[in-house]
This record gives sequence, C-alpha cells and structure tokens, in this order.
Amino acid sequence: MKKPAILAVDDTPGNLVALEAVLDSDFDLVPAESGTKAIEILKHRSDIAVILMDIQMPIMDGYEAAQRIKKLPGCQDIPIVFITAVFHEDPYVKRGYEVGGVDYFTKPFDPELLRFKMGIYSAFRQRAAVLRVREQHVRETEELLAAGRKLSAVLESLPVGILIADIDGRICQTNDEVARICNASRATDSGGYGEMIRWWTSGGGAFKGCDGPLARALDAGTSSHNEKLDISCADGSSKQVLVSASPLLGIAGEILGAVIVIKDTTATQQIERELETRVARLVSLGVEIEQSLHP
Repeated sequence: MKKPAILAVDDTPGNLVALEAVLDSDFDLVPAESGTKAIEILKHRSDIAVILMDIQMPIMDGYEAAQRIKKLPGCQDIPIVFITAVFHEDPYVKRGYEVGGVDYFTKPFDPELLRFKMGIYSAFRQRAAVLRVREQHVRETEELLAAGRKLSAVLESLPVGILIADIDGRICQTNDEVARICNASRATDSGGYGEMIRWWTSGGGAFKGCDGPLARALDAGTSSHNEKLDISCADGSSKQVLVSASPLLGIAGEILGAVIVIKDTTATQQIERELETRVARLVSLGVEIEQSLHP
C-alpha cells in the first residue's frame, strides 16, 4: 500500500532530517527548504496529504507560504500543521489558524503524537478525495440520466425513425416511428427489429458479411446519407426506406455504437402517384375539352 505523502517545509536541513527519522516508517516525506520550493512542488504534485510548515523562514515565512498555498488549485483542503520553536503564544497560534492551519506543534514535540496526528490528517485528506470523486460520479450519473430522458423525449418527437445500436450491432433503443415504419407493435423488442432489418447488422455480428449502413458505421466509422434500402416488415410486407447511419464516438475517439435514421418513402411515393394520376386526368380532360371545341 502506498504511504501518504507529507510535505515538510523548513529552511534548516537538520530539522528536515529529524522529521524524516520520525515519520519515514509510515509516510513518504517530501522535503522543501523554503516556502517558494513548497509552492513549486505543490504545482506539480497532487498526492500531498499533509503539509508540515515551519514558521520562521527567511524571505517567505510559514504564514505567507500557507496563504499562497491555499490559493493554489486543488490545495485548499490540504491540512497545514505549523511547527515552531519560537512562536507559541496565543496571537501567533491564532494567526496560524487564520491562514489555514489546522494544528500547531511547538518544539520539542512528542514524536509519537506527531505520527498519530499525521495519520489522522492524512486520512482526512484521503477521505475527502474519495468523497469528491464519489460526488462527481453521482453528479455525472444524474447528468447522464437527465440527458437520457431528454434524448428519449427528443427521439419520440422526431418525424423519422431513430435506432441506436451498440458496438456489436444490437439495436438497444428506438422511437415509436420505427414501429410504425416497420408495421410492428411498440412491444417489438430490439432483437425483433434486428431480425427484420438484417442489413443493419455489423460485419462481425450475427449476420456476418453484411455491407449495410450500420456495418460501415461500426466497422469503418463511416457515415451514410439517405441510402435507398428495402426492409422486411413485421407483417410480412416489404417497404423501401431512406437510411442514414453515423458512428457514435467516445471521448477518446473510439467507436461505441451507431445511430440510424430511417425515413418512410411510402407516403411520398403514394403522393407522387396520386399527383401523376391527377395530372394525367387533367391532361385527358384538357384533350376532351379541346376536341369538343374543335370537332
């Protein structure tokens, strides 16, 4: 198990050696001979659990160093314990707490007590980190659920069929328009749609060798737009639809699945046929009128 890291800040090398002798068995002691050096270390290390800070240092004393550390990103909750052989009166102790200190040791100190308190403060830091991660995960989960609910509402409002497939080509989500286009009940499961529309399956999936829009989206990451394809509907009829498919990509650019959009051309074709019929009738009527006027 990795030992908690403690940053010891003291301008006297002998004091750093003494602290290492006391704490080395239970902690990873990181030495810094000045407040400036401590700040530089904290900018590059995120694993510091506790800071042991000497107060009496040249150029930048422990109080100023603590104030600057508390302003660094990610360092606000690192416990700072002051150690001093000089400033042990109440005003100086209070100032230590004001700049973010959590404890105050005066020299000479009890080594056993120092080890005990370092264990407590490092555990606080670790638990706080765990709680932050957990809180972040809960927040991300809630955001994903909200996004999922919003996506479902959007899918149901679209005038086209929407299907979402996983990386293996299995249909895992559809909207109601898909059921209407496929002449199926809304209760038809995802596997049922997969059976009806085999050309959507990935080349490495259940229907190996297919070269449809979904196969290309999953295998090659390519998108397609309004391809004319024939499907077998749930009632045994066939239908021509327009299909578009695009890969769904993860944060690192990996293919996680695909989204497929289908448009039913039946209504359009019917309208076109009706228009052709009406135009033909109008032309025929025009011919009849012309013939009646000029027998």
